[in-house]
Amino acid sequence: MNRKTVSYWLQASRPRAFPLAAACIGMGGVLAYNAGDMKPVVLGLAILTAVLLQLLSNLANDLGDFKKGADSDDRLGPSRTVQMGLISPGSMKRAIWVVGVLSFFSGLALIIAAHPGLYVFLGFLTLGLLAIWAAIQYTLGKRAYGYHGLGDFFVFIFFGWVGVLGTFFLQTQAGSWSLLLPASSCGFFAVAVLNINNVRDIPSDRAAGKNTLAVYLGPMGSRWYHLVLLACGLGAAGVYTIIEPGGNWFFMGMLPFCIRIGYLLFRYRDPKKIDPLLREMAFISLLFVVLFGLGYVI
Repeated sequence: MNRKTVSYWLQASRPRAFPLAAACIGMGGVLAYNAGDMKPVVLGLAILTAVLLQLLSNLANDLGDFKKGADSDDRLGPSRTVQMGLISPGSMKRAIWVVGVLSFFSGLALIIAAHPGLYVFLGFLTLGLLAIWAAIQYTLGKRAYGYHGLGDFFVFIFFGWVGVLGTFFLQTQAGSWSLLLPASSCGFFAVAVLNINNVRDIPSDRAAGKNTLAVYLGPMGSRWYHLVLLACGLGAAGVYTIIEPGGNWFFMGMLPFCIRIGYLLFRYRDPKKIDPLLREMAFISLLFVVLFGLGYVI
């Protein structure tokens, strides 16, 4: 494999989305640490599985959007590798199979490392299979849910509740209803990343029949929706801080970044200017977890 081919696959993998996958797992680790039962091996395998699932989703999106025409020459966002002819559809399909298998075995190793009971093992195995299905079916398949405005819901569930609560439970074998609050914060920020992507692509998605929630809401509605996501993310963390002993407000250090990205999203109309905000929002999601965790360490 030559250097150009490697660069094409790196482009298809979209590594800038990986911090988003690690953020929800990191929050599960932070909460387990605060509970006095963090397990580094389990946490490491959870991060690996989450990154593989994100990679699987990125590759499937590259192929799925190409097949459905969302990645045409009229697309305003960055072009994908299959659409540009850099990677053949057949090669991409094989890569999706390989990463899907790797995701399955990584998740299986994660569950085994946690030493759960039989029913918990089967429950998490089912969740893992659902996560693989969700990663592929966002844009790939006849009933791709990303084309019917359901992407935000699935991102919230898997990058919020499943990612955080699942990681916490596999380390501690325990749970609490209050943990839904920080888990929801991660979910809201993850959806905010997706929303920026969808705001950028509203014209081309609408033309291709890809009815994301941003398409339904329109250019201005989706921007106000973004502010709601940021506010809900901060609000859920704030409520958790108030009701849980030893809570901290370190995470509010991200407030200036939230204000900035909200302002720029309203200001920018050119997709080329909106696109870098994706990386910034992914960074904000990870920053939230880091600051939240620092409050328990310092």
